[in-house]
Amino acid sequence: MGSTVFTGPVLAGNVLNSDGSGNLAGVGGSNGTQNVGFCSMVQIAAITQSSTAAATTIVIPAQSQIIDIRVAVTTAWSGGTLSIGTNSTSNQLASAIAAASLVQGMYIVPVTSLIAAWNNTSSTQDVKIYVKSSAGTAGVGKLIITYAQSINGFTDGQYT
Repeated sequence: MGSTVFTGPVLAGNVLNSDGSGNLAGVGGSNGTQNVGFCSMVQIAAITQSSTAAATTIVIPAQSQIIDIRVAVTTAWSGGTLSIGTNSTSNQLASAIAAASLVQGMYIVPVTSLIAAWNNTSSTQDVKIYVKSSAGTAGVGKLIITYAQSINGFTDGQYT
């Protein structure tokens, strides 16, 4: 199967710019208040439990907002914790997820106090995603990150 690549961000809507009227567009209309939204993007990388920080194949574009991080665990973590980040300290996006949570299945990573790093991945450059475990070696899974590409700085149909 082929694939299509867009340089993005990918936006969808039929009113690209607000006309200032405050009116909403009807079906098929193109005048009124802007209704353009960002498409969600997803990147997935295989990960394994290791106490050495490992760069994944996931690179999030600058100024993106992370919507969701999940770990699809195929082999349970064998102790310790899992952290996820944007450099080799691997703790900017999720810190110390307990191995007890990382059993076989889908784990939804909570954002809690690290929300600022999710709201804007970087204002100047793309970021590579890293993972690191505090102990153990048995865990295997996939890291799944959903995000809105380059959403920060975009207002009323244009970048500011």
